[in-house]
Amino acid sequence: MALRLGAYTACLHDRPLTDALDVLQANGLTSVEVNTGGFIPSPHCHVDLLLSSERARREYLDVFAARGMELTGLNCNGNPLNPLPGVGPKHADDLRRTIELAGLLGIRNVVTMSGTPGSDADARYPSWVVNPWDGVYMDVLDYQWGVAAEFWTEIDALARSNDVRVAIEMHPHNLVFSPVTLERLVQLTGATNLGAEMDPSHLMWQGMDVVACIRRLGPLVFHAAAKDAAITPGVDVRGVLDTSFRRVPADAPDRVPTGTGFWCNAWPEDPAWRFVAVGIGHDIDWWTEFLRALAEIDPDMAVNIEHEDSAFGRLDGLVLAAENLRAAADKA
Repeated sequence: MALRLGAYTACLHDRPLTDALDVLQANGLTSVEVNTGGFIPSPHCHVDLLLSSERARREYLDVFAARGMELTGLNCNGNPLNPLPGVGPKHADDLRRTIELAGLLGIRNVVTMSGTPGSDADARYPSWVVNPWDGVYMDVLDYQWGVAAEFWTEIDALARSNDVRVAIEMHPHNLVFSPVTLERLVQLTGATNLGAEMDPSHLMWQGMDVVACIRRLGPLVFHAAAKDAAITPGVDVRGVLDTSFRRVPADAPDRVPTGTGFWCNAWPEDPAWRFVAVGIGHDIDWWTEFLRALAEIDPDMAVNIEHEDSAFGRLDGLVLAAENLRAAADKA
């Protein structure tokens, strides 16, 4: 199979880029995705330097080429529509700069999220509508989709002018969290350069048929993540929509920022679902079908592991995921 298998290096931010690439290479991976802004820092991609210097861009790409590897995506996941002044404008600017950098580097795909506005023009915080059975929530959605349409029309034009495609991760707490909502955004904006990053994990825990989602979106799938999820016993009493999270203490060494003054929270002890290493939630045969469906759309598509299984260390989980993903590709 010609799909390019690789990894998103966020799980290896504890080491320099060269060391991270050596880890990927040792595990039979050739595709690389690095972070450029949004929710987390970008130690593997110095955006300011690369935007300002053609020489720096050549030298940066040479780091990958010297190892027989390819930079296939820039990741700028954030909430560019967040009404908080310390979050939304920064994430939006990060995205614009990432698109410009991707064009200069010759990188085809930028990965991001659609974002979520507030409930109305005066809202201070983002508001995700889950089930708009009450008419008032239709008013909220009308406002939010209007905000999204204006922003993403601009971003689509920017991507087009830089010969870049923006691959949106269908992630809950965003306006776009399913194939249906992705299609709505594309239709609202008349987009030519907006599509999907097919991260199956979020579709899994929402109960979707991932292969059916891939086939429905077809050529709108630009890029893919290899990330698994498992439904766990806590679902019996929590369901998959659960707010029983806890704040992470201010002195915790592993706090993950989500914006100015805000941090990722801790999961419940018995969650309804959790992210797991590739092959733990769904077996090799399932991943083989996943890869086959992607190859039907683009046999050259990049499929990058995103390791977020807290039961494994940074390296152990990545090694296991790579082993299982390669096994699935061998069967495809």
